[in-house]
Amino acid sequence: MCVEDRISSFPDPILCHILSFLPIKEAVRTSIISTKWRYLFASISTIKFDGYSMSGLTDRNIDNFKNFVDRLLKSPDQVRLDCFRLSHEICSWNDGDHDFDISGWICAALCRGVKEIDLQLSYLEDILPAVLFTCGSLVTLKLDAVGHKFKFPSDVCLGNLKTLHFRDSFFGDYSILRLISNCHVLEDLAFIECDFYNTSVINIQTPSLKRFILDFDLGEFGDLKYVVVINAPNLIYFQCTDAVAQGYTLSTMKSLEKAHISICDCDTIDSQTIATHLIQVCNVRSLRLTINEIFRTSKLPIFHNLIEFEFLGRGFNGREIWLVEFLHRMPNLKTLTLNFPVVAGTQWKALEVPSCLSFHLKEIEISRFNTHMIDMVSYFLDNAIILEKLIIIELRKHFVMDSNNGSPATTSVSIEESFKFNGKGTPLVLLLVVMLGLIIYATVYKCKRGCADLKVEAEVELGE
Repeated sequence: MCVEDRISSFPDPILCHILSFLPIKEAVRTSIISTKWRYLFASISTIKFDGYSMSGLTDRNIDNFKNFVDRLLKSPDQVRLDCFRLSHEICSWNDGDHDFDISGWICAALCRGVKEIDLQLSYLEDILPAVLFTCGSLVTLKLDAVGHKFKFPSDVCLGNLKTLHFRDSFFGDYSILRLISNCHVLEDLAFIECDFYNTSVINIQTPSLKRFILDFDLGEFGDLKYVVVINAPNLIYFQCTDAVAQGYTLSTMKSLEKAHISICDCDTIDSQTIATHLIQVCNVRSLRLTINEIFRTSKLPIFHNLIEFEFLGRGFNGREIWLVEFLHRMPNLKTLTLNFPVVAGTQWKALEVPSCLSFHLKEIEISRFNTHMIDMVSYFLDNAIILEKLIIIELRKHFVMDSNNGSPATTSVSIEESFKFNGKGTPLVLLLVVMLGLIIYATVYKCKRGCADLKVEAEVELGE
């Protein structure tokens, strides 16, 4: 029986759009389907060369690959490009024997009106053409340079750029600030594992910015000091990992909805000052906070808008007491997530109850549960009057026998228990009995079935 080929009857632009979702290798292979498909791959709007595309290359066919890329990008009468991406794997072949014209490939993509360029290269010396920073079609630019020290031309201007990401990069002058200031519609800016040197002030003045990630590299240049000034009144998301900045000046972020702040301890920087400056984002609705040492909460503002808080406290004593003190500064909190090891000995019953527990807190999630947390759980159950849901997650490691060779192997089992409350109080004994039973059941089940990762969920309705 003859089967009708309906896909081939689609117009060429639709077929090319479909091919754009395939790896370039698979897109090229469709050329053998029929004469209609023979050259369709040459008109795809997304060109990505990653590890999969480079697999199978040898010294004998690498020149053919280079010529193929040249023809694919530089041939006339090509469609506009949506995305052009190069990954680290291409650099392993770009040696003295096989010099790729990467700069020419980038220029060819720019000539085709490319909207997104994503370069993940181990070096960028003499590769980035100056025209890249004056391209009017670019909407997204991502540069992962692995230690490259960027310096941008003076006439930089990216009028339509909305997303700008840097990773593993260093900036030694103020040209990066000139670049940012000339991106007039920039909405998403990220510095991931980056650092600045020979710089006293990092001044981000971008009214259009909605998402900002500032993840400092804490390695080679971790002892440098500079002040960070952020004026982004329309910011919605802010993420910062810091142990090197000397201080922060933040504009009033009235639109901020979510912040993720991680403050690492550093011998040369006053973490109290960093924390006080960073957590001035008092308008935020959702806050994820990671700290390695205690700082005074008395100097922090009241977070009236905060309804979600996730706390990761690591490596210091007194974090339980500090947590309760911090909860006093968020009177309208509804969801609390805790992910830190609790130390035995905390006198929970002696701690003053924050108002959010009495009037607003509805959901609590506790990760890395252990027996030291029973008093803490009891504290929240006794004082969270309108609590509706408690989630407890425990990760345990077990030794099981490998069925192949009989040797022991370490595996983990993640057990998640979800408790819903209908009444104002719940007997703690009942809660712990149900929890213990589920842990035993999950452990036995995993050992019998040999599951490496097992996640068990249970919901128990508990009334008055």
